Amino acid sequence: MKKGSTWFLKLAVFIIGAPILAACIFLLPWIAKDVAQDGLEWAWVIYSILIIMYVSAIPFFIALYQAFQLLIYIDKNKAFSEISVTALKKIKYCATTIAGLYVVALPFFYIFADIDDAPGVVIIGMMLVFAPLVIAVFAAVLQKLLNEAIDIKSENDLTV
Repeated sequence: MKKGSTWFLKLAVFIIGAPILAACIFLLPWIAKDVAQDGLEWAWVIYSILIIMYVSAIPFFIALYQAFQLLIYIDKNKAFSEISVTALKKIKYCATTIAGLYVVALPFFYIFADIDDAPGVVIIGMMLVFAPLVIAVFAAVLQKLLNEAIDIKSENDLTV
């Protein structure tokens, strides 16, 4: 496989990570500052959501790094190897961790929606749970398929 055949996907990894990094640096502190200035009695709800968002950024960037590494393995013709399976396993664990963090945040989304009378906030919270779960299931399926492909490849290498 040509070395630059995955450049578009590598670029997509950076494009996915850049807005999240910008949100962690600029948007979330701005929201926290705005809440602090308003002196709301229910500011603890928003702070709890913001803390969970910051904590969930850690496994998000770990998963992006693993996806980038997986693309490098594909460029080096190491796609059907144990290191690729390990990268997919780490992506699965990171996505599951993110989903778990937002499950913990769902009550805070509900409280915020109840106070602000905005039921759409709960739907946004549920989307933040289900999107990583879909990615975790997809990574698990790819991991299983890759394991089976590696087993078939090793059997074929032994018979030849």
